[in-house]
Amino acid sequence: MEQDNEKNNEQEQEQQEQEETPIAQEQELTPEQKLEEKIKELENDLAASRADFYNYRQRAIKERQESRKRSAEDVIINILPVLDNLDRALEAASSEDSKSILKGVEMVQRQFISVLENLGVSVINSKGQAFDPTLHDATGTEEIEDPELDGKVTTERLKGYRTQERVLRPAQVLVGKLK
Repeated sequence: MEQDNEKNNEQEQEQQEQEETPIAQEQELTPEQKLEEKIKELENDLAASRADFYNYRQRAIKERQESRKRSAEDVIINILPVLDNLDRALEAASSEDSKSILKGVEMVQRQFISVLENLGVSVINSKGQAFDPTLHDATGTEEIEDPELDGKVTTERLKGYRTQERVLRPAQVLVGKLK
């Protein structure tokens, strides 16, 4: 009887081992099925890549917008002291003489030009220079008698500004024309 119990125990143990370790009964796939699986895998990879690229593009757009916003804020921070000084000049206008007001406005102008220079902006010097259509916008001509001023800027109506890379606003000028 003990032998029967031992045999039963051994058989039960073998059954448990067989149940715990499933036998891989993988069916052999046909070449068409293998290709279909590969196509599905590639389609899934493509969809994931498209989603990643879309997310990247959205993130890049958002970062560009934030960068522009920060740049604008930096410019505004630099300009605010100039606005403060203009406010002071207007306050002084009601209580002081015109010479002190003029002096205050000239100070504000110098400060504003200094802020622009710190931002990489420079004034285009025009008067007496040869007319250059990339830097100047001719608003008219002015008859002159001096042949040396022919084709040169005689009057600057509105200052122009530029950075090293490009002209922000061309100077509006009158160009000399010999009589």
